[in-house]
Amino acid sequence: MKRHTTLFDLMQLNAEVGMMLAESQAVMAMRVMGWGGFWSVTDRENDRMMTEKTEAAFQSMTRAGTAMMTGQQPHEIMRAAIQPLRNKTRANAKRLAKRGPKSG
Repeated sequence: MKRHTTLFDLMQLNAEVGMMLAESQAVMAMRVMGWGGFWSVTDRENDRMMTEKTEAAFQSMTRAGTAMMTGQQPHEIMRAAIQPLRNKTRANAKRLAKRGPKSG
């Protein structure tokens, strides 16, 4: 027997989405500062940005589709869709934050 979606499930999902949005804003800010010469980024950052978005979107759609076809609950489908995107935003935020501001 499947359990129903609870308020706690929705709160957890909301927290994941909120963190993903905050991380993506931080990543965008660091990349824009990189374009302006204020943040240390690699020469391949623009290429990386484009390819990783395509890969993450494909993984997101694939995992959400699989979750739907296996009869998962709506919050589980949404979590499956968000997971690859959140993994990418988390990794990018950590990676770019380590590089830090440009010195000199």
